[in-house]
Amino acid sequence: MASPRIPPDQALREFTNVSQKLSEGVHNLLRVREIPTGVTPKEAIYREDKLTLYRFKPPAAKAQTRVPLLVVYALVNRPYMTDLQEDRSIIRGLLGAGLDVYLIDWGYPDRADRYLELDDYINGYLDRCVDVLRRRYRAESVDLLGICQGGTFSLCYAALHPDKVRNLVTMVTPVDFHTPADMLSRWAKRVDVDAAVDAFGNIPGEMLNWIFLMLKPYRLMGQKYVDLIDRLDDLEHLHNFLRTEKWIFDSPDQAGEAFRQFIKEFYQENKLIQGHLTIGGHRVDLKKVTMPVLNVYAKEDHLVPPQASLALKQYVGTDDYRELAFGGGHIGIYISGKSQKEVPPAIGAWIAERSN
Repeated sequence: MASPRIPPDQALREFTNVSQKLSEGVHNLLRVREIPTGVTPKEAIYREDKLTLYRFKPPAAKAQTRVPLLVVYALVNRPYMTDLQEDRSIIRGLLGAGLDVYLIDWGYPDRADRYLELDDYINGYLDRCVDVLRRRYRAESVDLLGICQGGTFSLCYAALHPDKVRNLVTMVTPVDFHTPADMLSRWAKRVDVDAAVDAFGNIPGEMLNWIFLMLKPYRLMGQKYVDLIDRLDDLEHLHNFLRTEKWIFDSPDQAGEAFRQFIKEFYQENKLIQGHLTIGGHRVDLKKVTMPVLNVYAKEDHLVPPQASLALKQYVGTDDYRELAFGGGHIGIYISGKSQKEVPPAIGAWIAERSN
């Protein structure tokens, strides 16, 4: 079959256009300074080891709920993805919905943290942050919003400490770790996690990051940079792209023993839904999650496929269970314009309905 012929004048126009974009792009790249991480004003109210508990400052004219919302993010990435820029911020959306928002920043584990276990994170750090807020508000319980791995932690916490959680929101949260479309699960089932932890101590964040990228190598390692060439002359778009790239490659190391437990007991053995998971010597029974639950999932999520999250409905013990579907992917649920209009207002309205 003959190759398509491109008229010389068209080829010249396209070459000139690309050259101009590249020239303006280089100029824009030279203008880029430090990319900020997190844009909403906040204050640290509690610190312990590497952990910092932040409170985000609400808009002055906005009345906030009397019960705080604690955001629990994953260990494997930095939580500022929830507050990436002014018009792409789940945190700002939650504040705008009238919620009093707190967030746990797990920090960057080092060699001193190698022997931290899931019990240390869930019954230790997370429980103490909840108690800080309970004392601060003189409240018996708080609202929890768990995101990704942080959602799994929040589920375990709510099952172990149901009296301390008033409402539970899970976002892109894996529950059934053996669903057919789960590419990350297929990798995790075959990894020798004991050998990895014994060799490395803490698992390098950079190594995990490359594993995540390799789940969709064409899109995440090639096509997005090709697409960027077409927008290099747009300084605002370039800033948005670099903010996301900074978050993607800002990957903390993982405390070795906690990583070992999470891979083996969740991904390899799927103990959470089988009722065989124990943390700190106590069995995690999802039937004890009897508080209201809102499960937010992304229809095009390649890291937490919808079925991995939707399984939650059949295992929790609550009579007040609701699902919210977002028409996008794992990253889009944080930063897309569509998400900002849909997800935080829906969470705020759902909590408000249960605040009275």
